[in-house]
Amino acid sequence: MTKPIIALDADNVLLDYSTAYAMAWERAFGWHPVERDPTAYWPSDRWDVTWLSGEPMKRFRACFDVKFWSTIPAVEGALEGCKELHDAGFALVCVSALEFEYEAARLDNLRAHGFPIERVVATGFAASTVNPKASALAEVDPIAFVDDYLPYLRGLKPSIHTALVLGRPTGSPNVGGGLATVGSQHVDLRAFSRWWLHSGDADLHRITRNR
Repeated sequence: MTKPIIALDADNVLLDYSTAYAMAWERAFGWHPVERDPTAYWPSDRWDVTWLSGEPMKRFRACFDVKFWSTIPAVEGALEGCKELHDAGFALVCVSALEFEYEAARLDNLRAHGFPIERVVATGFAASTVNPKASALAEVDPIAFVDDYLPYLRGLKPSIHTALVLGRPTGSPNVGGGLATVGSQHVDLRAFSRWWLHSGDADLHRITRNR
């Protein structure tokens, strides 16, 4: 029997993209932005930064390179949550809406923090009406998928338990009727881990599902 798989998003589930965003800003312009709203979901709202276009935007985007994608800090508690799931007998796979060229950098980033994750699946981006993770998750075929972005939990196979990490509330896309279709909601990955490992469904999947 192979291990049942739990798929995990990276940004804001495993890795602190919002904090890394401010680090990239400092790298591009030489100063670290002040935190404007610690409850903001989007980094551009959380930090006191200006709207960019033209050459400044080009300079900022250039900082989202291999160095950026391989040095993002870990979300507090995420490593512990992953180790709990791993030690309970689950295989962990990171499924990330990341450009394909940075897949290896993302894996290096996770390994540097000690995450027990040996595979990253980069899905790239797609039109707003399409979930770029749906086809990748159909192939990975996990028993659960954890993400902090509600649209990425849509259109998945019914056999996949969908778990939403709520994240910061201000400006969050995690609102509305779509929440009713989510399997479970959690404040962070460690909360999901503790909930999952103490639910009857988790025991059933771990013991009886042959993949």
